[in-house]
Amino acid sequence: MSSVLHRRARGDLLRMSALFVRTLREDPADAEVASHRLLVRAGYIRRAAPGIYTWLPLGLRVLAKVEAVVREEMNAIGAQEVHFPALLPKEPYEATGRWEEYGPNIFRLKDRKDADYLLAPTHEEMFSLLVKDLYSSYKDLPLALYQIQTKYRDEARPRAGLIRGREFIMKDAYSFDVTDAGLDASYQAQRGAYERIFTRLGLEYVIVSATSGAMGGSRSEEFLSPSPIGEDTFVRSPGGYAANVEAVVTPVPAAVPYDDAPAAHVEDTPDTPTIETLVTLANAKYPRPDREWTAADTLKNVVLALTHPDGRRELVVVGLPGDREVDLKRLEAAVAPAEAEAAGEADFAAHPELVKGYIGPKVLGPQGAVVETADGGKASAIRYLLDPRVVPGTRWITGADEHGRHVFDLVAGRDFTADGTIEAAEVRAGDLAPDGSGPLELARGIEIGHIFQLGRKYAQALGLTVLDENGKQVVVTMGSYGVGVTRALAALAEAHHDERGLAWPAHVAPAHVHLVATGKGTEVFEAAASIAEELAAAGVEVIYDDRPKVSPGVKFADAELLGAPLLVVVGRGLAEGVIEVRPRAGESEQVPVADVVSVVTGKVEALLGA
Repeated sequence: MSSVLHRRARGDLLRMSALFVRTLREDPADAEVASHRLLVRAGYIRRAAPGIYTWLPLGLRVLAKVEAVVREEMNAIGAQEVHFPALLPKEPYEATGRWEEYGPNIFRLKDRKDADYLLAPTHEEMFSLLVKDLYSSYKDLPLALYQIQTKYRDEARPRAGLIRGREFIMKDAYSFDVTDAGLDASYQAQRGAYERIFTRLGLEYVIVSATSGAMGGSRSEEFLSPSPIGEDTFVRSPGGYAANVEAVVTPVPAAVPYDDAPAAHVEDTPDTPTIETLVTLANAKYPRPDREWTAADTLKNVVLALTHPDGRRELVVVGLPGDREVDLKRLEAAVAPAEAEAAGEADFAAHPELVKGYIGPKVLGPQGAVVETADGGKASAIRYLLDPRVVPGTRWITGADEHGRHVFDLVAGRDFTADGTIEAAEVRAGDLAPDGSGPLELARGIEIGHIFQLGRKYAQALGLTVLDENGKQVVVTMGSYGVGVTRALAALAEAHHDERGLAWPAHVAPAHVHLVATGKGTEVFEAAASIAEELAAAGVEVIYDDRPKVSPGVKFADAELLGAPLLVVVGRGLAEGVIEVRPRAGESEQVPVADVVSVVTGKVEALLGA
């Protein structure tokens, strides 16, 4: 017997007649994506509330296998497992500012003594305090700790089953080092472990540069599983550049000389509330001598409302070329932890200087109205932030802050300035990569892992220091490394299914073999039971459909829905001394009864990569 199955001693034998599972023929009404539909239909999970799921026996088996791979690779790099509570006190999160920064995205609650608690969305603070409590010398470091724990986030719109839920399981690991060089080494070790984890799970992945968001820190990379239903958009170039769209930096063009630029002039442009209507009228009434006006010659000023964690609402205006749209995800990454949305009617009513459809820089930023700040300084009443492409010397058509009028030849740097720049414009296929490695292509992916170099943010806030070799107190530097365990399982289901059901890779399947007994004679069930027992004794995990009064059609449909990698059928061929063996997706073969256990065992070994 070969090594992989030999190490298993005995494989589990699950009998469908006793297994706690009910398969469904119809898709659940709230299911939007394949993984959600199939995991519910196959009896792996059941909805308890929006974004919250109960795990059934088959689902737990797959989940345990995913967790086992994660644990093995974490342990292999010397990380040690701990386990924190999910219910946590407010004070550590208040010390780091995240009690406020998370805003409505966390579950807050009070105990009977009116003390504040939260259901942990992540555990940086607790890991930091634990190490602070137990370690005090540079000799104790480097250190890597991890846990596999349930997390909670109050998602406004939970969707796609396990992919965006309100309760989910995550592996979070943290490294603790004295020096930045030590952090670099820890980061690379974790990064390599992640590559091995996703390779072993059978998940295609792309590593992309990312933003740190509310986590803070410097270097940040995401592991994305390419999928058309993924919530993350990422870019790739022929030269190897890869980034989440939120992290893409726009190549800034050189400033343009404007000594010979004509003076800005306001023209009547009635009935042009959109870029398209403005360009059409400009070409008809105010043509350029060199070429036609295009949307890229217009400066679109988009009014947005930011809601800060303390509840404060702030209007900002983003100025960008008219052929681009604001990408709210890129905007929110740039203004985190604030949340962003399009300004509403009440916002415009409160600011009558903003003339809808005809907004120009005159009333914005440094050249607009100013207000006094809390410290006695001055600031723009409405912040004006420009796309990086709007460099000094560029000439624009933009709103004249009057209904039916636009200003032409408005020169950036000469006629208007802004409070700063912002990366908020959409990234499009064909845009140039910021590193010069060629045009970008866009794709979508499911985030399955995220690694950060946190640096000293949390250690500083919580007083995590150690004595260095000179006896001096130094602040520890940290890394944070997360794997979405339940999300990885959902990504596997998205990547491995067909129209008939799930098709799990062998390493994570609830069983290696789905054995079906078809027929009415006792000899069929006796032979199937014997084969099932022998396979289990050989270390093979088996789901045995021993239901006597269920039709072959239903049994086959259930087998394909549940998704074990190998199907073994004991049926009519038994009279001729053969058993049907076929992969979940592949050609079947007839195997002599005497050889079936060794043949199937060999196939399982091959699937497991022995």
